[in-house]
Amino acid sequence: MFGANLQELAKSRQVIAVHLQAHGRTADVDRPMGYEAMADDIAGLIGHLGFERSDVMGYSLGGGVSLQTAIRHPEVVRKLVLVSSPFKREGWYPEVLAGMQMGPEAAESMTQSPLYDLYPHADWQALITKLSDLLRRDYDWSKDVEALKPQTMLVYADADAVRMAHIVEFFGLLGGGKRDAGLDGTGRPESWLAIVPGETHYDVGPSPKLAAVVEPFLDAPMPENQRSDR
Repeated sequence: MFGANLQELAKSRQVIAVHLQAHGRTADVDRPMGYEAMADDIAGLIGHLGFERSDVMGYSLGGGVSLQTAIRHPEVVRKLVLVSSPFKREGWYPEVLAGMQMGPEAAESMTQSPLYDLYPHADWQALITKLSDLLRRDYDWSKDVEALKPQTMLVYADADAVRMAHIVEFFGLLGGGKRDAGLDGTGRPESWLAIVPGETHYDVGPSPKLAAVVEPFLDAPMPENQRSDR
């Protein structure tokens, strides 16, 4: 779903493209689909591959999983990039939330959508059934965001499905937007925010603009307070 961004990012770093539970080539398991459980999967994978810490980037649903990975397993996350994801369910526009009320019966009709083509190896009925249950579940991780340890970058399209007011609130919880950074930049927050122009929630993930926006954040020196924890 990140399209050519994977190849672009892989030019200067190792990239592990993860298929979440019941997505792509990852089989389903006998458990509900939840942000927390899939976050545990990501942390387990990082350890299984022998990495002490990794940069973690997620888009939309994957952003929620990535955020929970940083919340539940901060010791394995070096830097965190969240693309087009809210920190609470009400962060989506009302019409987007209305669309999330789909039930398992939507699986058949959605076989005609472009989304279906992205999951050629998945059990489509099981995926949509569990995904429907997850998307209807309420959540609010604001307290966890305020205590977030890894340095974080938020990325959104300028015509995103996440409300602009929510984006500002999210950045504020991370310490952003509180004051002028000053001529020397010493007042800027550790967290970064990027708005990708000319994109929507539905195409910002594969947009070739994404890698160009994210790479400077990943390449920047670690903040002093995190560097001392290494």
